[in-house]
Amino acid sequence: MRPLKLTISGFGPYAGTQELDFSQLGTSGLYLITGDTGAGKTTIFDAITYALFGEASGDSRDASMLRSKYASPDTPTYVELAFDYGGKNYTVKRNPEYSRAKARGTGSTKQAAAAELIYPDGHPITKLKEVNAAIRDIIGLTREQFSQISMISQGDFRKLLQAGTEERQKIFRDIFGTKFYDLLQSSLKDKALEVGRQ
Repeated sequence: MRPLKLTISGFGPYAGTQELDFSQLGTSGLYLITGDTGAGKTTIFDAITYALFGEASGDSRDASMLRSKYASPDTPTYVELAFDYGGKNYTVKRNPEYSRAKARGTGSTKQAAAAELIYPDGHPITKLKEVNAAIRDIIGLTREQFSQISMISQGDFRKLLQAGTEERQKIFRDIFGTKFYDLLQSSLKDKALEVGRQ
């Protein structure tokens, strides 16, 4: 998965709308997001992870905490991520549940959490559960695996290195799609034991 463009609105410390055009960084290698403490690096990780999975990149931040406390009541809170996977471009947009100004009259109302995934052929999916399942099918990773592998932030790579053998095997099996070989190995082992008993 290669991010192409990230739009953040009323999200984290960003009161307004910010756009990050990752396509300017080229198509090969890794992206390094660096800066001073408090510069907003983790918010970029949170925004990408939230767009894909509906959760922040870290376990200590809940989706309800993502609305910017600096945003004006009429500023929408959402993240939109255009990304490339397998040479195809997808766009996913999500917003958490939050209070916003009423469209008519005074006061505020609750904006429901929503998600939309637009496939390369242009057809959209708009139900939260369907978007979540589709993203999982496209990328082939859970949020936890994505955070450990693709969004390695502030020492999280150490968690992958220190993970137990079984956990590491599962992560790499999912990434490289080697479950078939695991099943084949298990089947051959069972057959060898059966032949040995005969």
